[in-house]
Amino acid sequence: MTKPQPNETEHIVKNVDLIVSKSDAEGNITYVNPIFVKISGYSQASLLEQPHSILRHPDMPKVIFEYLWKNIKEGKDVVAYVKNLCADGGYYWVLATVKMAKNPDGSFRNYMSTRRCITQEAKDQISQFYKELLDVEKEQSYEASYEMFENFLTKHNIYDNQAFNTYMKSLNK
Repeated sequence: MTKPQPNETEHIVKNVDLIVSKSDAEGNITYVNPIFVKISGYSQASLLEQPHSILRHPDMPKVIFEYLWKNIKEGKDVVAYVKNLCADGGYYWVLATVKMAKNPDGSFRNYMSTRRCITQEAKDQISQFYKELLDVEKEQSYEASYEMFENFLTKHNIYDNQAFNTYMKSLNK
Protein backbone atom coordinates (compact mmCIF):
# COMPACT_ATOMS: atom_id res chain seq x y z
CA MET A 1 0.00 0.00 0.00
CA THR A 2 1.32 3.42 -0.94
CA LYS A 3 1.18 6.17 1.66
CA PRO A 4 -0.83 9.22 0.63
CA GLN A 5 0.69 12.68 0.39
CA PRO A 6 -0.12 14.49 3.68
CA ASN A 7 -2.38 17.53 3.56
CA GLU A 8 -3.92 19.86 6.14
CA THR A 9 -7.35 18.19 6.35
CA GLU A 10 -8.07 17.28 9.96
CA HIS A 11 -10.54 14.49 10.66
CA ILE A 12 -12.11 15.04 14.05
CA VAL A 13 -12.36 12.15 16.50
CA LYS A 14 -15.49 12.74 18.59
CA ASN A 15 -16.03 12.10 22.30
CA VAL A 16 -18.15 9.03 21.49
CA ASP A 17 -15.55 7.52 19.13
CA LEU A 18 -13.42 4.64 20.35
CA ILE A 19 -10.90 3.50 17.77
CA VAL A 20 -9.68 -0.06 18.31
CA SER A 21 -7.05 -2.14 16.59
CA LYS A 22 -5.04 -5.25 17.31
CA SER A 23 -1.72 -6.28 15.86
CA ASP A 24 0.65 -9.22 15.91
CA ALA A 25 4.12 -9.26 17.47
CA GLU A 26 5.59 -7.52 14.42
CA GLY A 27 3.03 -4.70 14.50
CA ASN A 28 0.95 -5.96 11.58
CA ILE A 29 -2.74 -5.11 11.91
CA THR A 30 -4.98 -8.11 12.62
CA TYR A 31 -8.20 -6.32 13.62
CA VAL A 32 -9.78 -2.88 13.20
CA ASN A 33 -13.18 -1.75 14.40
CA PRO A 34 -15.67 0.16 12.19
CA ILE A 35 -14.79 3.54 13.78
CA PHE A 36 -11.14 3.00 12.83
CA VAL A 37 -12.17 2.31 9.23
CA LYS A 38 -14.47 5.35 9.13
CA ILE A 39 -11.98 7.86 10.55
CA SER A 40 -8.90 6.57 8.73
CA GLY A 41 -10.67 6.32 5.37
CA TYR A 42 -9.08 2.96 4.64
CA SER A 43 -11.12 -0.17 4.03
CA GLN A 44 -10.83 -2.97 6.53
CA ALA A 45 -9.33 -5.22 3.85
CA SER A 46 -6.64 -2.68 2.97
CA LEU A 47 -5.57 -2.34 6.63
CA LEU A 48 -5.43 -6.00 7.66
CA GLU A 49 -1.97 -7.58 7.61
CA GLN A 50 -0.38 -4.16 7.00
CA PRO A 51 2.14 -2.71 9.46
CA HIS A 52 0.61 -0.15 11.82
CA SER A 53 3.31 2.23 10.59
CA ILE A 54 1.34 2.79 7.36
CA LEU A 55 -0.72 5.22 9.43
CA ARG A 56 2.32 7.07 10.78
CA HIS A 57 2.09 10.73 9.96
CA PRO A 58 5.42 12.36 9.00
CA ASP A 59 4.87 14.90 11.82
CA MET A 60 5.44 12.13 14.39
CA PRO A 61 8.95 11.97 15.87
CA LYS A 62 10.61 8.54 15.80
CA VAL A 63 11.48 8.70 19.50
CA ILE A 64 7.80 8.48 20.49
CA PHE A 65 7.37 5.19 18.67
CA GLU A 66 10.66 3.85 20.02
CA TYR A 67 9.46 4.64 23.55
CA LEU A 68 6.09 3.03 22.84
CA TRP A 69 7.49 -0.17 21.33
CA LYS A 70 10.20 -0.57 23.97
CA ASN A 71 7.61 -0.47 26.73
CA ILE A 72 4.85 -2.57 25.19
CA LYS A 73 7.34 -5.29 24.24
CA GLU A 74 8.20 -5.41 27.95
CA GLY A 75 4.49 -5.86 28.72
CA LYS A 76 3.99 -2.29 29.97
CA ASP A 77 0.96 -0.28 28.86
CA VAL A 78 1.70 3.01 27.15
CA VAL A 79 -0.50 6.09 26.87
CA ALA A 80 0.67 8.51 24.18
CA TYR A 81 -0.59 11.09 21.73
CA VAL A 82 -0.46 10.06 18.10
CA LYS A 83 -1.10 11.92 14.88
CA ASN A 84 -2.20 9.40 12.25
CA LEU A 85 -2.32 9.73 8.48
CA CYS A 86 -5.64 9.05 6.73
CA ALA A 87 -6.16 7.48 3.32
CA ASP A 88 -6.98 10.90 1.82
CA GLY A 89 -3.79 12.47 3.19
CA GLY A 90 -5.63 14.12 6.07
CA TYR A 91 -4.87 13.36 9.68
CA TYR A 92 -6.41 12.80 13.09
CA TRP A 93 -5.07 13.16 16.63
CA VAL A 94 -5.77 10.63 19.35
CA LEU A 95 -4.75 9.65 22.84
CA ALA A 96 -3.73 6.02 22.39
CA THR A 97 -3.54 3.37 25.07
CA VAL A 98 -1.48 0.45 23.81
CA LYS A 99 -1.05 -2.77 25.71
CA MET A 100 0.07 -6.34 25.29
CA ALA A 101 -2.68 -8.95 25.60
CA LYS A 102 -1.65 -12.37 26.86
CA ASN A 103 -3.13 -15.83 26.62
CA PRO A 104 -4.22 -17.63 29.80
CA ASP A 105 -0.84 -19.38 29.92
CA GLY A 106 0.93 -15.99 29.92
CA SER A 107 2.16 -16.18 26.33
CA PHE A 108 1.79 -13.28 23.90
CA ARG A 109 -1.60 -12.97 22.19
CA ASN A 110 -1.49 -9.55 20.48
CA TYR A 111 -1.03 -5.85 20.97
CA MET A 112 -4.23 -3.89 21.43
CA SER A 113 -4.64 -0.18 20.96
CA THR A 114 -7.63 1.91 21.94
CA ARG A 115 -7.72 5.53 20.89
CA ARG A 116 -9.87 8.42 22.01
CA CYS A 117 -10.33 12.07 21.15
CA ILE A 118 -8.10 14.73 22.65
CA THR A 119 -8.74 18.28 23.80
CA GLN A 120 -7.56 21.26 21.82
CA GLU A 121 -5.28 22.21 24.71
CA ALA A 122 -3.61 18.79 24.68
CA LYS A 123 -3.27 18.95 20.90
CA ASP A 124 -1.66 22.38 21.07
CA GLN A 125 0.84 21.31 23.76
CA ILE A 126 1.79 17.95 22.34
CA SER A 127 1.97 19.07 18.69
CA GLN A 128 4.42 21.82 19.69
CA PHE A 129 6.57 19.36 21.64
CA TYR A 130 6.50 16.82 18.80
CA LYS A 131 7.45 19.55 16.31
CA GLU A 132 10.46 20.45 18.46
CA LEU A 133 11.51 16.78 18.68
CA LEU A 134 11.09 16.33 14.93
CA ASP A 135 13.02 19.52 14.14
CA VAL A 136 15.95 18.30 16.26
CA GLU A 137 15.70 14.85 14.64
CA LYS A 138 15.85 16.35 11.13
CA GLU A 139 18.38 19.13 11.77
CA GLN A 140 20.74 17.29 14.11
CA SER A 141 20.14 13.57 14.60
CA TYR A 142 17.85 10.96 16.03
CA GLU A 143 20.20 10.72 19.02
CA ALA A 144 19.80 14.45 19.71
CA SER A 145 16.02 14.07 19.55
CA TYR A 146 16.20 11.14 21.96
CA GLU A 147 18.31 13.22 24.36
CA MET A 148 15.75 16.02 24.14
CA PHE A 149 12.99 13.52 24.95
CA GLU A 150 14.93 12.21 27.96
CA ASN A 151 15.47 15.80 29.17
CA PHE A 152 11.72 16.40 28.86
CA LEU A 153 11.02 13.33 30.99
CA THR A 154 13.50 14.46 33.64
CA LYS A 155 12.14 18.02 33.65
CA HIS A 156 8.64 16.68 34.34
CA ASN A 157 9.80 14.14 36.96
CA ILE A 158 8.82 11.23 34.73
CA TYR A 159 11.05 8.40 35.84
CA ASP A 160 8.98 5.39 34.84
CA ASN A 161 6.30 4.23 32.45
CA GLN A 162 3.42 4.82 34.88
CA ALA A 163 4.48 8.42 35.47
CA PHE A 164 4.67 8.93 31.70
CA ASN A 165 1.14 7.58 31.25
CA THR A 166 -0.19 9.75 34.08
CA TYR A 167 1.44 12.83 32.58
CA MET A 168 0.01 12.13 29.12
CA LYS A 169 -3.50 11.67 30.54
CA SER A 170 -3.18 14.87 32.57
CA LEU A 171 -2.75 16.96 29.42
CA ASN A 172 -6.11 15.84 28.05
CA LYS A 173 -8.33 17.90 30.37
